[in-house]
Order: sequence, then structure tokens, then C-alpha cells
Amino acid sequence: DVYKRQAVDGHINQAELVVLNRFSNKLGISEQEYAEVMKKENKYPIDPASSAQARLERLYDLFKIVFADHNIDEEEAALVLKYAIGLGYSESDAQKLIKRSTEIFTGRFSFEEYQSLL
Repeated sequence: DVYKRQAVDGHINQAELVVLNRFSNKLGISEQEYAEVMKKENKYPIDPASSAQARLERLYDLFKIVFADHNIDEEEAALVLKYAIGLGYSESDAQKLIKRSTEIFTGRFSFEEYQSLL
């Protein structure tokens, strides 16, 4: 799903390919599975999110992958933005969600916010 959404604009550039390779390593995807997913037509169709909660859960799942190494770099953030837009968020909403999610995943939130998360 991430791979197909990455190519929504018609192509995957070299920087995006590097990030996708990193994701495949984090996910333990074999080279054969990766090659299959990267084909234009493959056996892994995009299953559109059916609700706002499902969209948010997919974004959350991607953040868990991105933060497996406790870090998000610029290339990963750009990919997450494209993915969020592909899920149906406006660019503005996607940027807000990514900013807030990054704060949460990196532990940069106030005590009051911490309390509300509990």
C-alpha cells in the first residue's frame, strides 16, 4: 500500500526509492516480495480506507514503521506526507497530523497532553 501510494504522482524518484528500501528492511520484506510489490500490476491491491478512523489507523501504522529506529528524516517525512494525501487528507490536514504524530512519537508533548493521552 505504501509503495503504490508513493507512486501516485506517476513515478518514484531515487530519494523515494531509498526510503522505500529502508521501509522494506524495517518490515522484513524479502527481495522477491519487494520486487513483486514494485511492479505496476501486482497481487497487492490498494484497499481504500472506509472511514476516518481507518485512515488514521493506517497513518498510525506507518508512523510505527517509520519510528522503528526512533527517528524520522526529511525523506521519510515527505513519503508520509504523500501517503497521508493519498489516504484522502488535504495537504494542510496531513501536515498537521504529521507534525502532531511526530511530536507524540518523539515524546515532545506537554504534561497536560500526556495526561490526556492516558
